[in-house]
Amino acid sequence: MFDILSTIYPFTKTIHILAVISWMAGMLYLPRLFVNHVEQTEIGDDRDIMLQSMEHKLLKVIINPAMAVTWIFGVLLLLTPGLVDFSSIWIWVKLLSVFILSGFHGFLSKNVKLFAAGKNTYTGKQWRLLNEVPTILMVLIVSAVVFKY
Repeated sequence: MFDILSTIYPFTKTIHILAVISWMAGMLYLPRLFVNHVEQTEIGDDRDIMLQSMEHKLLKVIINPAMAVTWIFGVLLLLTPGLVDFSSIWIWVKLLSVFILSGFHGFLSKNVKLFAAGKNTYTGKQWRLLNEVPTILMVLIVSAVVFKY
């Protein structure tokens, strides 16, 4: 079973990287939509309804599937023989960062529902700050993988 993972490694890695790019694009864009939603709409106006639709579709059509594919192919990479040295720090930094990013994904998912219900509790400034969370995690993850410290 695990020998096949070595054979398909280039495909597994390619799909994982493409999924990560898609996931990150959505994770970086959704909080920006929230900023616009907070600062440029009134509950129930046309722009509010349009942004709700955009947020929902971004989450359900891009972010959620991309996260699932990222996780599936990431686990396959972890199971590929000889690929990961679990005594190295970098893999634990990456895994912790991915778990935190997944938790932030859940937080954003919850907020899509809150916006749809007209119950957002954050300001535009707060959403701008929260938009930095996936950026910081992305830097940690990429640095850990590239430098393998």
